[in-house]
Amino acid sequence: MKNSKTSIAASEEPVEAADASAPKPPAGVLERGISILECFREDRLRMSLRELAECTGLDKATLLRLLGVLVRARMLHRFESGSYAPGPALLHMGMLYRSTFDLGTRLQPVLHEVMRQTGETVAFYIRSGNERVCLYRENTAKEVRHHVEVGTRIALDAGGSSAHILLAFTGGSTPHRAEIDAKGYAMTRSERVAEMASVALPVFDGDGAFLGALVVIGLASRHGVAAQRKAADIVRQQLALQGFTSKAPSGWQPTPA
Repeated sequence: MKNSKTSIAASEEPVEAADASAPKPPAGVLERGISILECFREDRLRMSLRELAECTGLDKATLLRLLGVLVRARMLHRFESGSYAPGPALLHMGMLYRSTFDLGTRLQPVLHEVMRQTGETVAFYIRSGNERVCLYRENTAKEVRHHVEVGTRIALDAGGSSAHILLAFTGGSTPHRAEIDAKGYAMTRSERVAEMASVALPVFDGDGAFLGALVVIGLASRHGVAAQRKAADIVRQQLALQGFTSKAPSGWQPTPA
């Protein structure tokens, strides 16, 4: 009789219909927390509980418990409206991450001078899984420009010259392989962003370690092929002044990501 009552009670609980297209949530608690944080992007800085549930595949009860933990840890901020956004603890962690590279004091002058000489936006990307992440940038003051924010994450398969460089030097496949081998750079025009042209070069440290890709990007109508080639030369010169190089050491082999 006791089992019968339990069965009846369970059947009275509301059951949400399974959505075949919904993402499968991770099994581990830590992985679930990370999946929540990874839902936020530059184009969705605030997300509701419903949106987070759709993004992670987690049920709302589980999601609320995890959100409470992340809010208390200041990794997320909860607004009075009930929506969530990245919290200040993530900024602190991001600054620690950047400091571990010890590149800023050397790379930032390179980016600034390349921007000054080319008049276009300059950024430095590293590979993170199947994405590229903007670690440093110098945005041009021109009104019509490609604006890059530090921390921006873009899928490598979305294209762009810096994506081709990162793929080429981390064991990936890119249709620009021959161009990179012959010229030392990758050049694209309106590939990822319409009306934008970019040229990217690999960045190696003095010890031969591959660091990432430095890209110069501007409006295609003013950043023609000749300007792109000149920008590549400027990048090489400025990298050398800070102890970097865009040329792989002799015998160097890419390490698969």
